[in-house]
Order: sequence, then structure tokens, then C-alpha cells
Amino acid sequence: MMTTQRTVYVNGDYVAEGEARVSVFDRGFLFADGVYEVCSVLDGKLVDFAGHMRRLARSAGELELPLPWNDDELLAIHRELIRRNALEEGMVYLQLTRGSAGDRDFAYPDASTPPTLVLFTQAKSLVDNLGGKQGIRIATQPDLRWARRDIKTVQLLYPAMAKMAAKAAGADDAWMVEAGRITEGASNNAWMLTHEGTLVTRELSHAILPGITRSVVMEVAEALSLEVEERGFSVEEAQAAKECFVTSASSFVTPVIAVDDVAIGDGRPGEVALKLREAYIEESRRRAI
Repeated sequence: MMTTQRTVYVNGDYVAEGEARVSVFDRGFLFADGVYEVCSVLDGKLVDFAGHMRRLARSAGELELPLPWNDDELLAIHRELIRRNALEEGMVYLQLTRGSAGDRDFAYPDASTPPTLVLFTQAKSLVDNLGGKQGIRIATQPDLRWARRDIKTVQLLYPAMAKMAAKAAGADDAWMVEAGRITEGASNNAWMLTHEGTLVTRELSHAILPGITRSVVMEVAEALSLEVEERGFSVEEAQAAKECFVTSASSFVTPVIAVDDVAIGDGRPGEVALKLREAYIEESRRRAI
């Protein structure tokens, strides 16, 4: 039985995924010397594209990584991939690396080495998924990542390890903990709702990724007259909270119903989290391009 192959983008060409090639000397492969972004797609349109491109430019700048494409050019590539793959709902992944100088060397190659740009689509149910409706269970893990988590690099080994450890503990995902405070999820930002009605999420710093969905949810929360406080919180605070949830481009707003086997609230998705999810999806459909 033949499987239809996706069309992917590699360094200026649209090719079948089975024909896509990147050099074995690419620094993304050898050194995780690259950055990435993920844009959600709803109704065949891109969600929060401008925010993701701003973060891409920042990440590349922090690594002195060339980004010789402007937002209009990158938007055209995204849209062409969506068209060629008839993608209605899912994600478009973009990965930018420092490219290949033809051999392995710790030193950055000179400016004559072109960066590598790869994009691919992934069909996925984002709106009607079980996690969004039923909530997810979280297991905490020590945060052993490097100190520049604000850069969205492709070095995702430890988050993958944390997710696997969480699954081994019977949970759906991981929250990472450092110095007694939750930093963020393995692939999302962490939130809680106090019994006084205040939403709490960690302040931006080198310790966490500045989530694009996080920032939009803050706007949605303000529109719903919800107060947001940016500060760190402990595992114990989260377990005693009225509600908890996570935000990310691929999960939107997803309720958390347990942390380390301790039920949050009554152990069911919280009313505020579900309201924020609905409002975020509505706003995303309105803004999508």
C-alpha cells in the first residue's frame, strides 16, 4: 500500500519528503547549531505568524546565525507548503541551521557558508483533541537544560528525556523544576490559577522560552478581565491551586488535572482554563493569515 508523501522545503526546493537531503556535515546535525519555530494552522491559515517570526529573528540573532529571508519570503514558503499538502489543521515546522562548511569544526564557518532552511508540515487535530477536553497529567522533573532557554534551539534532547520520564511515571507531560520553582513544561509554558482568581505564570528571563501563545493568552485573559501575575511558583503551590494549565502553539490552552499524582482542584479541567482555550481558539481564527 503506497503512502502519500508530504512535500517539504529544503534550501529553496519543494521536494517529496523521501527525497529531501541535508549534508551529514550540517551543523544542526553535528552541534545542534540551529533554531526552529512552529506555527499552528487552522482552517488552512497560519496562527500568530508574525510573533513566531519575531522570535525566530531574535533566536537567530542571539546565536549570530544568518537569517537571509524576510518575513514575506518566509510567509510565502509557509503558504506554499500548506497549499501543496492541502493542510487544513496542524503545524508548519521551520528549522534554520548554520549550514555545512564541508567538515566538522567547532569554529563557526565564515560568511560564505549558506545557512540551511528546512520546513515541513504535520497534520494534527488541534481543536478537538482529548487533552484539551479532558486535561493532562503532569510529572515534575529536574531542569537540567543549559542556561539560555530563551533561545528556541533545536537541542531538545533533555526535554525529550523529561517527557519520557513523565510517561514512565504515568503522566502525559513534564514540568521542569529548578531551585524549588517550576520553570516551564518540556514543550510549553506552565500556569496556575490561585483561589483568589489570579493567573500566575513565570516571568520572562533566560530561564524560560518566551511563548508566543503565552503572550496571546495574556491578551485574552485581559479581555476576560482576568488578572495575570508573572512570577515563579513551586510545585506545592501548583498542587494547591484552583486550576493549572499549559500553553503552547501545538496545544493552545490545555488544562492540567494532576501534578505528581496530586489532583488539581476537583481533578477535572478547570472552568477558567476551558474558557481561555475557547477564547484563544476564537481569537486565533480571527487573526490567522
